[in-house]
Amino acid sequence: MVSTIPVTEHQVVSREEWLAARNAHLENEKRLTRMRDQISAERRALPWVKIEKDYTFEGPDGPVTLADLFNGNSQLLVCHFMFGPEWEAGCIGCSFRSDHLDGTLPHLTNHDVTLVSISRAPMTKIAGYKARMGWQFPWVSSFNSDFNSDFFASYTSADREAGRTFMYNFQESEAPDHDAEISGISVFHKTANGDIYHTYSAYARGEEMLMNTYNLLDLTPNGRNETGGLIDWVRPHDLYGAAGHVNDAGEWVPAESTDCGCH
Repeated sequence: MVSTIPVTEHQVVSREEWLAARNAHLENEKRLTRMRDQISAERRALPWVKIEKDYTFEGPDGPVTLADLFNGNSQLLVCHFMFGPEWEAGCIGCSFRSDHLDGTLPHLTNHDVTLVSISRAPMTKIAGYKARMGWQFPWVSSFNSDFNSDFFASYTSADREAGRTFMYNFQESEAPDHDAEISGISVFHKTANGDIYHTYSAYARGEEMLMNTYNLLDLTPNGRNETGGLIDWVRPHDLYGAAGHVNDAGEWVPAESTDCGCH
């Protein structure tokens, strides 16, 4: 449970003094808004990479290709969901992110965008966890595909054996000695002739744009009130109040379990 004690003591002033301070802060907020617009324009202007590999995934009704995932739209937003083949449930951070997605689906579809989550877990586990959490967004398995490795969303034993560089947030890092799942988002565009291009990816705090709970918390006096990131307080939405912890892999571990997070 996150503390409700105010992080700092705050000055109490008159309404007039508050308005003066608020207007001064408003100028900074406006600068941030203009900067966000500029960065968004720069993001849209980034160069693209043509997808030359044929990626096939397992969907709830059988095999589907990357092209199929667009589902009639020209833009595809992929949520890399940390859910390893041996895991029994999805990552708590990815689950937190996913709680924000269903309400966007009709609006995205109407704007020529399809949103899909992709994990290496088998489809049976994905379907079970999706039903448990009550989500509606499309979700497919990349277990028999190079997709996760190619987009820095997994690092597997096959990657280690092949000497593949371990990348996190576009930086080369020391490769782990075990399978690792990594959360992120990737964006693709499909042209009228069927060519597919990778246009953008983001990892680490770059994913926060999908998590509106953070934006709401940032409006409050205590803010996010976390020191170690979302693992301080976020739980799958059906486990708040349950005894347990989050392991190093991002999995929820019930109190009676001794799972070390190693796979």
